[in-house]
Amino acid sequence: MNSDPISDFLTRIRNASMVSKPSVSVPHSKFKLELSKLLKDEGYISDVKVSGDGSDKQIEIDLKYSENGSPVLAGLNRLSKPGRRLYVGSDSLPRNNGGLGTVVVSTSRGLLPDSEARKRKLGGELICEVWS
Repeated sequence: MNSDPISDFLTRIRNASMVSKPSVSVPHSKFKLELSKLLKDEGYISDVKVSGDGSDKQIEIDLKYSENGSPVLAGLNRLSKPGRRLYVGSDSLPRNNGGLGTVVVSTSRGLLPDSEARKRKLGGELICEVWS
């Protein structure tokens, strides 16, 4: 039993990129699939696939590396935790690394990067921050 599946998801990606694995497999959930698609759209990972069926579904995430072999994904940090949820309004959305990173926000319109949430004037729960 995993008490925080999102932290586990982020830790698996962080650990795999630190040891230069080409891909990582995580247990499937709709939230994790949407989060991995958002990371792909933002350019931190190269591809997302779903494999298996039923309760054996897995999300296959292909990690992205630069020409010299260093991971594009420099860091991942969980912001809102089960013991301390962080909610912010649209006017209080934080910027990561002076706007160079991405803060993932769970809004009423789904998971959005902080820049898109600012444009749409939406607040919500801060899920994680990602930077290159």
